[in-house]
Amino acid sequence: MRAVTRRRLLQFRANRRGMISLVLFGAMFFLSLFAEFLANDRPILVRYDGKFYMPVFHDYPETTFGGDLPTNAVFTDKEIRQSISARGWMLWPAIPYGYDTIVESEHRSSLLAPSLAHPLGTDDQARDVLARVIYGFRISVLFGLALTILSSIVGIVAGAVQGYFGGWVDLSFQRFLEIWSSMPTLYLLIILASLVQPGFWILLGIMLLFSWMALVGYVRAEFLRGRNFDYVRAARALGMLDVRIMMRHILPNAMTASLTYLPFILAGSVTTLTSLDFLGFGLPPGSPSLGELVLQGKNNLNAPWLAFTAFFVIALMLALLVFIGEAVRDAFNPRKVAA
Repeated sequence: MRAVTRRRLLQFRANRRGMISLVLFGAMFFLSLFAEFLANDRPILVRYDGKFYMPVFHDYPETTFGGDLPTNAVFTDKEIRQSISARGWMLWPAIPYGYDTIVESEHRSSLLAPSLAHPLGTDDQARDVLARVIYGFRISVLFGLALTILSSIVGIVAGAVQGYFGGWVDLSFQRFLEIWSSMPTLYLLIILASLVQPGFWILLGIMLLFSWMALVGYVRAEFLRGRNFDYVRAARALGMLDVRIMMRHILPNAMTASLTYLPFILAGSVTTLTSLDFLGFGLPPGSPSLGELVLQGKNNLNAPWLAFTAFFVIALMLALLVFIGEAVRDAFNPRKVAA
């Protein structure tokens, strides 16, 4: 490990708030990746007649567990549960509800207040809020990570080409960026999302059209400065390819500034997805979404647990990302010395 990398790691660890935020966010994200094992209306493991089954991964017909119909087994059905209990056992997740499971209740209202059975209550469609939060957190972070990585790649390539070659290439790109960045992004996202059926990848592609400009300016400035260094001129005089010069001699310096902005770009991506879901132009209806939970809190003021849950989950997620970003920024600051 190089001395510079070791110093940056020490500076990051010295920022206790950023380090704690990284551990908390990493633990939350890691657990959400296994959401099917935490919240599901299917058992994780079933032993029946001496054989093991994993309904969390595969569909099994009712006939497999002593039923009469060849349709997929519903493990919440009373007869199926009695049949399995008589000849085996089931291992259920900690939360026996999926994000789309309709909770059966004797109450007339679908909005159930928080209780032992539903720690965060249910929404206006009788779905467990805690289960939807777990799945919604996962899809929000995965969407934000995918958008951050793809937009950063496009932005870094555009800024590198613009800064390294300069001249008419730089001028043309600058005029294009001025026009493209002046467009009302949110309105265009709403228009495009209303023209096509929004899905994860379609929505990701639409948002990528407007989110790739975040790093262009910083990378362009680094390449404009780095292309005049003596070692870059020497490499060009020796006949080294432009792509190799850009990748090997200038890009590492440009990445220092770019990496400090990635957590903030991730926070912005999550916020944009939440806003679109709140407005009804995000993920398909029924998808576990934090923005949809915010909308339910707005529409159901008589169920304050919906609004409070949405607020605290989104606020906690964004706060952790901002604290991580501040710690990364301090770690890459050469004037910052670890205490």
